[in-house]
Amino acid sequence: MSGGTPLQGRHALVTGASSGLGADFARELAGRGAGLTLVARREDRLRALERELVERHGVAVDVVALDLTAGGAAEELRRRAEHAGRSVDVLVNNAGYGLYGEFSKLDWEREHNMLELDVIVPVHLTKLFLPGMLARGFGHVLNVASIGAYQPSPLYASYSAAKSFVLSFTEALSYELRGTGVHATAVSPGVVATEFLHVAGQTPTRYQRRSRMDSPTVARIGVDAMLKGRPSLVVGWRNAAAAWSVRLIPRRTAAALAYRAMR
Repeated sequence: MSGGTPLQGRHALVTGASSGLGADFARELAGRGAGLTLVARREDRLRALERELVERHGVAVDVVALDLTAGGAAEELRRRAEHAGRSVDVLVNNAGYGLYGEFSKLDWEREHNMLELDVIVPVHLTKLFLPGMLARGFGHVLNVASIGAYQPSPLYASYSAAKSFVLSFTEALSYELRGTGVHATAVSPGVVATEFLHVAGQTPTRYQRRSRMDSPTVARIGVDAMLKGRPSLVVGWRNAAAAWSVRLIPRRTAAALAYRAMR
């Protein structure tokens, strides 16, 4: 794979690693020589991925089946890493999901869980693992945002707002970390061929079918951006052009365009 071997002998922790982008981030990092801690709720899928990575790349892989929104889960994850003797050099905050529909009609319990997983969990995990990276003078935090972070997105109102938080948090953190040897990167994909739309409760629109990218490509681009120390990156030139063009139009117009694209 591209990017050389700057991660050879390093250890990465990937949340939401049971499928989609999380699994492909794990594959990409293992292919560059990093050991892995795979975190998700579905242990059977994690075990299958563990076998694949060990057989294909010969790296050390730990599996942690854990609901990250449960009380004390983040601290438990740190304790397990310390008990296993793992110094987490790369933290990939990938776990998360979206909910499609009018805000007034979405179930609050699911929406609260989504906001917890998309906002609180990545900030908390970064808070827990960042000090060790700073002490060692090496590390990467890769946060998964979304093209929806760049504009108000009706029908994904709270999800896109959550991803706006992730983007802003990561870019600010990246600046704070300058000169430390530790970097923070937010990668913002558009539509990716994963389980996202099914979980969100949306039938793919024509726009989504035409613009979606494959997950392994998005993961490779994201890891490349991370290793270059980029504060943020929109994946795909069409998505990047759309995110840039939003700056040139009124925000109400941007919301209207996003609404049309999601229907």
